[in-house]
Amino acid sequence: MPEKKLLLGDEAVALGALYAGLSGVYAYPGTPSTEITEFIQRHPLTRKRGIRSRWCANEKTAMEAALGMSYSGKRALVCMKHVGLNVCADAFVNAAITGVNGGLVVLAADDPSMHSSQNEQDSRFYGKFAMVPIFEPSNQQEAFDLVEEAFDQSETLKLPVLFRLVTRLAHSRADVSVPDAIREMNPFRPEEGRHWILLPAIARKQYQALLGKQGQLEAEAEKAASLEKIDGKGLGVIACGIAANYVKEAAPKGVSFLLKVTRYPLPRNKIRELAAVSDRILVVEDGQPFAEEQVAAFLGADYPVEGRLTGRLPRTGELNPDVVAAALGKIPNLTFEAIPDVASRPPALCKGCGHRDVYKALNDVLSEYPGARVFGDIGCYTLGALPPYQTIHTCVDMGASITMAKGAADAGQFPSIAVIGDSTFTHSGMTGLLDAVNDRANITLLISDNLTTAMTGGQDSAGTNRFEAICKGIGVEPEHIRVVVPQPANLPEITRILRDEIHYNGVSVIIARRECIQTLGRKLRKQKAEKG
Repeated sequence: MPEKKLLLGDEAVALGALYAGLSGVYAYPGTPSTEITEFIQRHPLTRKRGIRSRWCANEKTAMEAALGMSYSGKRALVCMKHVGLNVCADAFVNAAITGVNGGLVVLAADDPSMHSSQNEQDSRFYGKFAMVPIFEPSNQQEAFDLVEEAFDQSETLKLPVLFRLVTRLAHSRADVSVPDAIREMNPFRPEEGRHWILLPAIARKQYQALLGKQGQLEAEAEKAASLEKIDGKGLGVIACGIAANYVKEAAPKGVSFLLKVTRYPLPRNKIRELAAVSDRILVVEDGQPFAEEQVAAFLGADYPVEGRLTGRLPRTGELNPDVVAAALGKIPNLTFEAIPDVASRPPALCKGCGHRDVYKALNDVLSEYPGARVFGDIGCYTLGALPPYQTIHTCVDMGASITMAKGAADAGQFPSIAVIGDSTFTHSGMTGLLDAVNDRANITLLISDNLTTAMTGGQDSAGTNRFEAICKGIGVEPEHIRVVVPQPANLPEITRILRDEIHYNGVSVIIARRECIQTLGRKLRKQKAEKG
């Protein structure tokens, strides 16, 4: 008898993967994907079956490890936010050329409106570029159901499958019907064959094989797409993923037919069917005009296709029922106005956070250097760009602080300072530090180490308690690897060390180490509860 569970979209994916016979999840924490791995880590089946579920150093290592598990015949899930797909793109694209053995599902959680991200990247373009199947559920039940189908299709087609969520689905809850049966894990069975060796002669054959599978991918997408009659002749709507819910909520009437898309490549035959019974088509999709561009190309310049490109829907930001209703020519049911008497609450570093003391010391010293530049990175400490500190001058992508500081120093910038967190340093900062050491760049690196991946909720950090050894192994002179404890009482010592290392003509590393105030608080509360 199926059981009803109230699940986040992320949790529905995680449970669906467990029920599909998952052997391992590989991930780096990133909103809005983090809860998938956390759910798997906590689930009793993970302990019972020995499912691999620790965090990885970055998305590239996660993708490659999952590919290794797939090579061995086991089912693997890779989870990341959309920008993480940039980090693992080399392995992801090449996995389509090697093919897979055990099912391999690569989940990318996109963040329209940039709630906690630096861009509005649409991961579907990566799936099209790699020529692999793309799944995009419209609700939590589909998120659960489609994971098993994605694993099955991955093993049938011998291809990785890209599974796309968006923030609104990942972080909202709904009832999910969960069956009793849980699939057994695949047996260990490494794959034979030379197609895993991407030497040019082999890769060319594999690429031809990938091209040969495209017809099968299109046939599967055609089967999955549903064309539903709504209200007679007129406007036809193509709704991708979560957008199907917005269309149904906003327009019970006024739409002739609704074509719901949850898999890609786009179903060309069904799109032509829709065009034949509609006067024009509106493409509703959360993200960039991925489908709209293709639909317009399928139907030709004479057929009216509207969406984000034409201005019928906003070009940026996530969709909602009101936005979709307006695109359908309706007056939105709900309007939200700002309440002028409520003061805004911009994000700020937590009270007692060690990052605060790092920035206080840094600002005290840099007041002596009017031309100083501080290159920041991705993490809680990015809030150092805001009042009251306003310390950092850049924040581009994971690990960029070190390499940008090096490049600026190469151009003559002094002082050139990088601020990076512990998790970000092991994610993608170490290689930049190696470049700086090899070039004897005149930079000062501040690793603000709070012993966790704090911004996404306190997950394990890959390099905890090993940063001195890592920096020494990379080649930083031991006497210029300094460790401080960022507390108000230690500010005189920290500012003195900062001045000393800024004046050293070479690579200096200052590790400011103090546990995150939030994870410390949780730890102390847990200890108190255990004592009774």
